Amino acid sequence: MSVRDMVEKDYYAALGVPKDASAADIKKAYRKLARELHPDKNPGDAKAEARFKEVSEAYDVLSDENRRREYDEARALFAAGGRPGGFPGGRAAGYGSGFGAPGGFGAPGAGYGNGQNLNFDDILGNSGGGLGGFFDMFQRSSPGRGPRRGGDIEAEVTVSFEKSLTGLEASVRLPGAATCTTCEGSGARPGTAPRTCPTCRGLGVVSRAQGGFALSEPCRDCLGKGTMIDHPCPDCRGTGRREREQRIRIPPGVSDGQRLRVRGRGTPGERGGPAGDLEVTVHVLRHPIFDREGNNLMVTLPVTITEATLGASVRVPTLDGAPLTVKVPAGTSSGRRLRARGRGVPTAGGGHGDLIVTLEVTVPKPSSLSPRARTALLEFAQAHPEDPRGPMMERMEAGE
Repeated sequence: MSVRDMVEKDYYAALGVPKDASAADIKKAYRKLARELHPDKNPGDAKAEARFKEVSEAYDVLSDENRRREYDEARALFAAGGRPGGFPGGRAAGYGSGFGAPGGFGAPGAGYGNGQNLNFDDILGNSGGGLGGFFDMFQRSSPGRGPRRGGDIEAEVTVSFEKSLTGLEASVRLPGAATCTTCEGSGARPGTAPRTCPTCRGLGVVSRAQGGFALSEPCRDCLGKGTMIDHPCPDCRGTGRREREQRIRIPPGVSDGQRLRVRGRGTPGERGGPAGDLEVTVHVLRHPIFDREGNNLMVTLPVTITEATLGASVRVPTLDGAPLTVKVPAGTSSGRRLRARGRGVPTAGGGHGDLIVTLEVTVPKPSSLSPRARTALLEFAQAHPEDPRGPMMERMEAGE
């Protein structure tokens, strides 16, 4: 995360949360937006893809306690666009308005003289390091500079129902972005280079005098970047960054909504600290025929009135392609379940659940009956008279 990212990008607004939002609220907001904006659910939608990257980058920073603290501290020092209170003691005028104000950088004892006005360019340009030089000075004074574990990364992946049972290697899109390998992060087409912005001379900010103050704000021509790109890189479209991907192994039998943790595949650690973890939420697409209950595979099998009444051997579809033959007992009614052991979902111990077949007796539509079939049904009703509602009516009449 660059200094300008800290200054220019409002990660709280990107996630739609207040600045004092809890870690749980930030995670909840990210998950909701990530599900809505995920490229798999919005194919070909460039705006949704751009928002997905923006939301992912914001979560990448705000989900890490240390990075969030640094981001908040930097935003407090560099209130972008000259917002009120950009520096301690600052007025509403902008970056430079606080110099010389009581308690500000120019106040007695503040280390910048005895209340005299300072031009913001003295800090940005004359330090030799520009904005980054000043921020480095600020960062070196921050506490906790020992080894630090990298942050965890959350991502999502969608797999088919069949693949969720057999397992697979999947490519997972990660939040945030990596350096574009085509332009090596410059954002310019190979063979070209960014040029220094002539308006701000590479500083990213412009200053103007107002009374006794020097007011500074982000350069509008280069949007505070300090450089301009005449020929953007075709792969990253001038951003210098591309979407990150990692390939992970999804085990057989993974269920919808299950979260997989891959150790050491998150954000790299700092100063020798270990990397964080990658946590992937798996979404399993629905199957048109099969469903799942735990480790059991479920299927509803239609049978005819004749098969249910007299009994029959019928074929059941399976996911491995080879149909399974089951015996329908005579006198079967709708809803009866048959179990084929070991033909269900793979389990962690190497076994399998069962295939549960729910029988559903089908009734032919009158329009599909031939005259002969209609006559046969009438003859059957005369040969086998019955009133299935009789016991019910008798109990009602008896007041039971």
